[in-house]
Parts: sequence; C-alpha cells; structure tokens
Amino acid sequence: MRMRLPEERPTEPPTGYKIAHPVLSQDGARAGFTGVSLGGALPYGVLDEARCVYGRRHRAPHRRCDCGFHCVHDRAEAEGLLCTGEHRAAALLEVSVLGAYIRFERGFRYARQRVRTATVGPCVCGGTAVALADAGWGRPGWRALAGACAGCVRGRTSMSLASFARLAGEGLRVRAAQGTTTTPETGELSVPELVAEAALLQARLDWFQSQLARLGEPGAGPREQG
Repeated sequence: MRMRLPEERPTEPPTGYKIAHPVLSQDGARAGFTGVSLGGALPYGVLDEARCVYGRRHRAPHRRCDCGFHCVHDRAEAEGLLCTGEHRAAALLEVSVLGAYIRFERGFRYARQRVRTATVGPCVCGGTAVALADAGWGRPGWRALAGACAGCVRGRTSMSLASFARLAGEGLRVRAAQGTTTTPETGELSVPELVAEAALLQARLDWFQSQLARLGEPGAGPREQG
C-alpha cells in the first residue's frame, strides 16, 4: 500500500524566508532576484512561478526532483545564511508561499511565490545602504546589485531602494538593515527615504565635480601632436 503525504489547505498563504541577490536587467527595464543555490541561474520576479532547473517538462515542485522555490520557516535561520562570505551581499526576503508546496522540517519547496519584503544589508564599508549598486558580477542579461552607502556609490550603475521597489512592482517593499522602507502603494517617500535619495544624489554630484576638477588640471587635456 502506497502512503500519501497529508494534504494542507491553509486559509492564508504560508510565510517563508530566504536570501537572494537583487538583479537589474541589462536594459534597466526589469528588476528581480536571483537565488544563491540550485536555481541561481534563473532570475525571478517579485511574483513568479518556479521552473524546473533541469529543463524537464514536469510542474514544480515534483516529488522526484529538486525543482521549485525553496525557503525556510524561521527568519533567524535565513539570516544565519548571510554570515557566510559568499552570501554577505545578498538580501533577506520575506515571501508568501503560493500554489502547491511540499513541507519539510525546516522549510518549503513550492510552485509559486510573492516576495513581500527585501531587506538589504550594509555596504561593504559597513555604512548603511542607501542604494543598490553594481556588484561586479551577474547572469546573462542581468546585472547583480548589492547595498551601497552614499560614499561608495560613486560612478557605478545604481538605483535607490525606493526606485528598485517601484521597478520590481507587485507591492514589493525594500528596506535597509536599519528599517528604512518604501511606500509603493501611495508613491510617496518617507523622510528617511528622502534623506537617502538626497545622499545618493549628493554622492553622484561630488564624484562628477571631482572628475571635472581633474580634467581642468594643467596637463590633463589631450596633448597636441607635432
């Protein structure tokens, strides 16, 4: 006799936690995330459906495959993954588990998800992140982003946390580690967000002014050829 797993029919979608890297499409028109393990080669949107990473045609999550989104039950356990060197630039995601899922002792493997909140860690210098800047790596067609403070953004491709949330859509909230949040529902920015936007603009202005000053120095221009 074949044993069947017990079925669950929750009244509300279960909540889970995971870590992932924010990404920006090559043309700058889309924003999403890419995982840190098995499905890392397949960036996903805020509201998305899992696909089999092995290219098989079955629907995820399949019992005889590893496909599907993955998350853990405990927020603290997901935060612990950020301690490893290769994951320190990742963001902590709070997600709604949608569609069919398989429950395990530590988390879920499931078919669909909605990313509700993304918490961006500090800049590599230790400062509070006010933007997501080019992390120096990516996937085909996607540029990975990491938290950056106003002083470290400089000339890198970057966008504020609020801008990333608006571009990603679906009501996503993006916050820095100290709790700064966006308000995509109304389109208005809180005072901390306005301060962060101003700091980001000031950092870019300072960088451009330094470049202009350098170009204006004697001998900085092109030399005439004899």
